Amino acid sequence: MGEISEEVIEAYALENATKHQGKANQGAVLASLFAEGLEKSEIKEIIPTIQKILQRVNVLSPEKQKEKFSNINFKTSKRKIREGLPELSNVQEGKVVMRFAPFPSGPLHLGNARTMVLNDEYVKMYGGKLILVMDDTIGSEAKPIQPEAYKLIEEGAKWLNVNYEKKVIHKSDRIEKYYAYAEELIKKGYMYICTCQKDTMHDLKAKGIACSCRELPREFQLKRWKEMFTAKEGSMCVRLKTHMQDSDPAFRDRIMFRISDRPHAKLQNKYRVYPLLDFSWAIDDHVLGITHILRGMELAIETRVEKFIWDIFKWEHSEVIYNGHFAIEGVKISKSKSAQEVKSEKYIGWNDSRTWSLQSLRDRGITPEAIRQFILNTGIKKTNITIPIDVLYTLNKKILNEVPRYFFVENPIKITIKGCPKLTAKLPLHPNQKNGYRTYQTTQNFLIPEQDTELMHDGNYRLMHLLNFKVDNVKRLSPKEYSFLSEEPDSNMKTKFIHWLPHSPNNIEVEIRMPDGTIQTGLGEEELGNLKVGTIIQFERFGFVRLYKKDKEKMEFWFAHN
Repeated sequence: MGEISEEVIEAYALENATKHQGKANQGAVLASLFAEGLEKSEIKEIIPTIQKILQRVNVLSPEKQKEKFSNINFKTSKRKIREGLPELSNVQEGKVVMRFAPFPSGPLHLGNARTMVLNDEYVKMYGGKLILVMDDTIGSEAKPIQPEAYKLIEEGAKWLNVNYEKKVIHKSDRIEKYYAYAEELIKKGYMYICTCQKDTMHDLKAKGIACSCRELPREFQLKRWKEMFTAKEGSMCVRLKTHMQDSDPAFRDRIMFRISDRPHAKLQNKYRVYPLLDFSWAIDDHVLGITHILRGMELAIETRVEKFIWDIFKWEHSEVIYNGHFAIEGVKISKSKSAQEVKSEKYIGWNDSRTWSLQSLRDRGITPEAIRQFILNTGIKKTNITIPIDVLYTLNKKILNEVPRYFFVENPIKITIKGCPKLTAKLPLHPNQKNGYRTYQTTQNFLIPEQDTELMHDGNYRLMHLLNFKVDNVKRLSPKEYSFLSEEPDSNMKTKFIHWLPHSPNNIEVEIRMPDGTIQTGLGEEELGNLKVGTIIQFERFGFVRLYKKDKEKMEFWFAHN
């Protein structure tokens, strides 16, 4: 990271404050600074500066905030139109065409979503169109196509409100088209069929020496091309004649087609000769009219191959925008591992929270808006970046700030508060008291979390929104004794707050599935029974959860975050 000045931080703080009733949020400002080059290792160092600036900004009137921001808004100019996105080169308004091309080895996860959302934002920025291409030629043995992934990918894209063309392109439907272009290049002498052993060719490429297959006559190459379709797997491949003295050995005569006898998820055994990514994209980016390509830095050599083929055909070049690797601190994403665990039923499905798929985030209660903002805050950067997952949670928490709140008591323990009168508990669904209330009749018997009873010592406590009580643990009495003090909150009384449930047969059995796959159990209040599946709420002192399933015996929630 280059040094981020206080003026830049102040600009982002003012920008955030003007959008949110005059109160800038630390998490949002921090997330914005990743687009300025902030690295994970520098977060602790910069937090005190952010806090100092927030204190200064948040005491200003909304009018003063707007005035100050108007004077320094140029400091955030790189985020104009679509936050975090620099302008594209060689743009014609309304004619930008981009593509998002996932390999269907599983549903989309956060890493895939980054590329998809950035493409979507760009085409919206310029009034263009986005094409969804299933990059499903054959894949590798270690990373096979998962048949269910096709539907899951489209489902995830729609959930994130990505606007792609109605017709989805499948590369597996375009094999004959690739063959036609391959034959043309073979006839023109730009590609050849190689029968050299893998190790032999590796040594020749390292030395910059052409193999004997390279110089065979074109008629013989076409004959070999036809033989490939019945030849033994691994015995032949098609190579592009690049330059055997190229400075990068990996670019020298790269493979464009190879034989595979593995059944294809859609095609089964219809084809045996499949194009590699370099070749298929060189053809499709031209045929589909792609004007701008967003891809990772690790695919730079694929860009070289594309341009090499475009020049052969004298095709116009697409603009290529590179983005560095995107990692999330504390999150390990592996489609191949997830596929193994889903197939073995160790995971409950592709929406299992440990897959980090978009389906899993949806079912936990992470909102599409938070994911999009999380991605846009990272912007476009050629350098690799690592973002703490807590940045996403902070954004999501802000969006969910006003969802209803309820009581969930983990490992409930019954206590009796002596001298407690019968009361009517009127509990607000949110501290803002705009969401209404729920009402319960109480006696002297309550349920509170086992952990709270273990931590209680002599002193005063308060059942949230209800009453104050005293704990007497003189001589380590077992069980402890609890006695009623008063109903109304007392600002002079130093009390500790406890969430609770009335001791009632109407309480509901609750299971909460945590992100690591473990289950937390307890009881929830009766009013939970009125919730619809898919509703996101907050359990007091526990965190945000989404109702995943309900039946007569219990309700199952999935945990989002604190």
